[in-house]
Amino acid sequence: MSTQQITRRTVHLPSTGRARTSRDSRLDRAVAASSARRRVTLRGVAADRADKNDAVKIVIADDHAVVRSGLRMLLDSEAGFEVVAEAGDVDSARRYVRGHHPAVLVLDLNMPGGSSLEAIPGLREEFPETQIVVLTMQDDPAFAREAMRAGALGYVLKEAADAELVEAVRDAAEGRTYLHPRLGARLAAEPEASGPSSDLSDREIEVLRLIALGHTNSEIAEQLFLSVRTVESHRAHIQQKLGLSTRAELVKYALDHKLLEA
Repeated sequence: MSTQQITRRTVHLPSTGRARTSRDSRLDRAVAASSARRRVTLRGVAADRADKNDAVKIVIADDHAVVRSGLRMLLDSEAGFEVVAEAGDVDSARRYVRGHHPAVLVLDLNMPGGSSLEAIPGLREEFPETQIVVLTMQDDPAFAREAMRAGALGYVLKEAADAELVEAVRDAAEGRTYLHPRLGARLAAEPEASGPSSDLSDREIEVLRLIALGHTNSEIAEQLFLSVRTVESHRAHIQQKLGLSTRAELVKYALDHKLLEA
């Protein structure tokens, strides 16, 4: 076999070390970029998980869905906050707090399912890790005093929620008290009243206390094993003895005279 033939055959043998082309370089760069994006994505997922673990978890309790929606938007837009549940009554609020163990419960005072004010001590006893911020339309300092005495750390008026709720929730989560400034000034200026009038019987004081806690005549009758007409009669006597004519006045009297502590 001639040298020329051998050379020709050698030229046509498959090559195992072909020169790298521009297409190979583009492929390498694409693979590298994909790996980098994957690393960034994984770091982002890990960061998101860490952020959620570190977030201040919040349960909102208000009987108006529109209000709850607005509060969720306000709080969720704040860095480090996470609304984990919404409740429309006291029982649901208790259930969600039990299930989610939030740092803060934002609690409306006027909801179905019992008095929110009356529920605060029980909530604090059962869930000591959850602080309570009251959000309400009640701007009477007596309500604020009673809520704070019951165990709430914050008291915010709904009219000021946009400006104050975030600060109140953050303070409560860190164990600090927050009180609407105007109410704080009024509390400092108004001395606490003494006990109830001695003109009221024990039964009348009991009925007045339940009125102040937000119970209806029917609910009071059921709790005290009385007829609705008897409750109405007690209520009329209370109003006559105290010289009061409206429910709001009765509630204020009960709060001022510490009847809710009974």
